[in-house]
Amino acid sequence: MQRPALVGDWLGRRAQLSPEALAIIDLSRADNPEPRDIDYATLDRETNQVARWLASQGVGLGDRVAILAKNRIEYVQLWFACGKLGAVLQTLNWRLTAAELEPLVAHARPRLLCWDREFSALAANLRGRPGASSVQFVALDRSDAEPDPCLSSCRELQDTPLPAVELAPSDPWVLCYTGGTTGTPKAAISTHATVTWNAINTASSWGLSHGDVAVLNAPMFHTGGLNVFTAPLIHVGGCSILCREFDLEQLYDLLERRPVSCLFGVPAMFQAMQAHPRWATAPIERVRTIISGGAPCPGPVFEQFWARGVDFKTGYGLTEAGPNNFWLPRERVRDKPGAVGWPLMHVEIRIVDAGGDACGPGEVGELWIRGPHVSPGYYDDPQATAASFVDGWLKTGDLAHTDAQGCVTIVGRSKEMFISGGENVYPAEVESAIAGHPDVVDVAVIGVPDPRWGEVGRAFVVLRPGAQLELAALQQFSGERLAKYKLPRSLVILDVMPRTSAGKLDKRRLGIEQGSI
Repeated sequence: MQRPALVGDWLGRRAQLSPEALAIIDLSRADNPEPRDIDYATLDRETNQVARWLASQGVGLGDRVAILAKNRIEYVQLWFACGKLGAVLQTLNWRLTAAELEPLVAHARPRLLCWDREFSALAANLRGRPGASSVQFVALDRSDAEPDPCLSSCRELQDTPLPAVELAPSDPWVLCYTGGTTGTPKAAISTHATVTWNAINTASSWGLSHGDVAVLNAPMFHTGGLNVFTAPLIHVGGCSILCREFDLEQLYDLLERRPVSCLFGVPAMFQAMQAHPRWATAPIERVRTIISGGAPCPGPVFEQFWARGVDFKTGYGLTEAGPNNFWLPRERVRDKPGAVGWPLMHVEIRIVDAGGDACGPGEVGELWIRGPHVSPGYYDDPQATAASFVDGWLKTGDLAHTDAQGCVTIVGRSKEMFISGGENVYPAEVESAIAGHPDVVDVAVIGVPDPRWGEVGRAFVVLRPGAQLELAALQQFSGERLAKYKLPRSLVILDVMPRTSAGKLDKRRLGIEQGSI
């Protein structure tokens, strides 16, 4: 049968178009550090074997297949095998506890849960819980000590494709979870159409091509690992270097030894890069596209990249939209610092005030996004879907403004903004200023109650080893960059900053510990 457009087996189509092109350089195998080069023909054949094995376990159209694993080739193959079958991949965060995973599994009701032997204790704990009692657990690796069925047995099966399944562009392909900084993560639905349109938007607007090579060390349980570069590069026939996780020494080795042209990371990753001795000599100038996402990026990070001649920029994305939405042309990077740029080819935006009316240039409002890359909603959660998706628009909850040319800057989350003496304070702006202090390694700012001003800022900072910092000195430094009402009125020194699994500052945890929420 003929599949509708945008649906199903586009890995198979890419293998027809670019069979010998390098798809994956696999560095993810914990038992073997040697790289394995996988071309598109091989990747497709092995994915067909995974699809056949899933089908033999009763997986079919609409069934969920959960995965609890670090980055590995089976992650990619399960993802695209689900696409071939019309099944839905449920990506589970391996940093969560069994108690946190149980409601996610109970909610999505996967037929199978594929787990990595590194998480055998976590899988065993989860298996014993009522919410996972109906799930069949599948080991990714063969082990005589484990009674579960093993996915590696799929290599005994034929590698030809199964008969095509009748699918629609609106059929779900992935359940990917939101960051969870405001409570229980929600399962955003990525359909065949939304994944494909994000790839189209990214390739056409960012200029990706078959010659691009990206480092994939972001966790694949988040949309950043799946969809910032990985799916778009498969769409255009490029290559991903698959790393099990973020390892700074490995990243520097890759930058020196491989033709890396694309790199995505969260601000904490780039801060770690710049604090490392290899920063000064690494050939980062050869990387054409370096983009930060997941959280606001401090200004000093930009400046250090720019000093090396690298057009470093910040992106903006959501699990519910893409995640890629904007692009800042390299010729505008330095004259629009901190801006995310203009919407991609098939992305529409609005910035609206509290009444839903459009904001003018320079006016801060909530960012709304619309386009074929936007999720239809949250899995089996009509109430949350109705709250965030209205008439085709995704209400992001993020605050933004445009300049006179329509270039967009994100200023923070609406829930993070606080009002001090009648003035709006955006923590991301304050954090960027404080991050420029030479003794500050990491910073977060939240609003706390104040009897006079209503709310004032409280800064949490991590200092470089041996450094000391008093509030007055921080205020004096920041006062050169910020209005007086934006300055923090209290200071807390931390050994380490709490972060979510996506690398975002966990301000909810800070607020709870401070008793402000």
